Amino acid sequence: MTPRPYQQKGRLAVHEAWKHYQRVLVVWPTGAGKTILFSLIASDVVQQGGRVLILADRHELLQQAQQKLSYVTGLDSALEKADSSAYGELERVTVGSVQTMMNLSRLERFPRDYYTHIIVDECDKCLADSYQRIFSYFEKAKVLGVTATPDRGDLKDLGRFFETKADEYLLPQAIADDFLCKMRCQMLPLQINLNGVKCGADFDDGELGTALDPYIPKISEELWEYCQHRKLLVFAPLCATARKMRDALAAVGFNAFYASGEYRDELKDWEKAGKGSCMVNAMLLGRGYDHPMIDSVAVFRPTKVRSLFSQMIGRGTRKYPGKEYLLILDALWLSEKHSLCHPAHLLAESDEIAEIMVKRSEATAGGEAEDVDMDAVADAQAEFLKQREEVLAKKLAEQRRKKAKLVDPLQFAVSIGDESLVDYQPTMKDEGKPATLEQMKFLEEQGLSTTEMTQGLAHRTIEALSKRKNEGLALPKQIRFLERMGFQHVGKMKRGECGILIGRISANNWRVPDNLMHLCGNKVVNVA
Repeated sequence: MTPRPYQQKGRLAVHEAWKHYQRVLVVWPTGAGKTILFSLIASDVVQQGGRVLILADRHELLQQAQQKLSYVTGLDSALEKADSSAYGELERVTVGSVQTMMNLSRLERFPRDYYTHIIVDECDKCLADSYQRIFSYFEKAKVLGVTATPDRGDLKDLGRFFETKADEYLLPQAIADDFLCKMRCQMLPLQINLNGVKCGADFDDGELGTALDPYIPKISEELWEYCQHRKLLVFAPLCATARKMRDALAAVGFNAFYASGEYRDELKDWEKAGKGSCMVNAMLLGRGYDHPMIDSVAVFRPTKVRSLFSQMIGRGTRKYPGKEYLLILDALWLSEKHSLCHPAHLLAESDEIAEIMVKRSEATAGGEAEDVDMDAVADAQAEFLKQREEVLAKKLAEQRRKKAKLVDPLQFAVSIGDESLVDYQPTMKDEGKPATLEQMKFLEEQGLSTTEMTQGLAHRTIEALSKRKNEGLALPKQIRFLERMGFQHVGKMKRGECGILIGRISANNWRVPDNLMHLCGNKVVNVA
């Protein structure tokens, strides 16, 4: 098969990263083809004479890895799981269960240099002792971890093991590139009280089930209203809760099915069913499940863990003929002490922006579904930056008074409205190191100061500058000069428009002519 452009880019990026690092990470959204990516990479390693171990912690992921590897590359793989052993088999790729391979008796069957490369599917759990025991045994093997986690905290944890992020392809870009489907959020007018539910790292499933029980009839009615002509996947915290929801959804008119880790008999029937069908699962289908016909997802297993929420919603993001968008059903969860994940958290780079989007959705609960897209993120980001500017006003005023030759990066970030630069925090180890000489040289040539600049922030800033160059937008020094002269929204102006303004000001002895202070939106008028 021919890889998609971003898959080929990621493939090359991993091989390049392995030249300099032993443990590298790839962050891609659910549905983007992470299994295809690492199948291609495994094939490359085999062609170079290496031997690959693909690790996963669930039967579905092991099965999917073997099937995709064969489909994409034609390679067969050995299985290391329970009674199946890969040692001595001819295949140069092994798909291995973490639960099996963590046992020393299984590991010691293999020489320590048996595998040259290890690939970890859904690697967000790889800091656990079970994984680390395997990594320690095959200590010279190069490691690739793939994950869909969008959470900065999770990435920081992974950064304790992985040395660099080889490639990142985010959900908004995958949607914009038309490789994943658009999303809309329908906020249901249901206030579900979770204030008494025990919560540590996440909510207690047993108490969640008890809290949800009284709402099941109303939940079912609301889901029927919005999804009676759709194919709906519902997540519930417990088997008992899922069965009750299945029965209630059947009572309102759905062709309803149920599945759990111990019961999968109805899964095949649901996959054959058409519109007006729903599958209620007790957290079975959150990872490794691929059924592109799903066009609506309802999460009634609330969570504050973004990686878990992303996995559940990701079951519906794959494209399918006739599937216009994924409808996400959300509720008004009442939880005083804990911030819950909502669809906005899948796209927004910070919790602050996501919360602005959530509040807007809650204000219109029961109305029309809202697009969950980058326009909505941009609107929320603009509001957040407006609030943020008040906090940063004093510092920025001091920076703008300086006659420094180079522009302060914080001033530039706020001026162009890029919250990811304003609030940047490093995740991987290398991202926190000082910027390289090459990065500093490039940024200073663009007019930006590199004092205390980290590699991660420098990389993000260079990406922003490159994008602005392609779009013909204002340069850093143009922005600073015109802002000092009293102009607003300069970061959104075109480079040529700024050049005209600066030329007129220069010709007027560096004073602003009266007829230049008229702006119409972001279009400069009266400059001829």
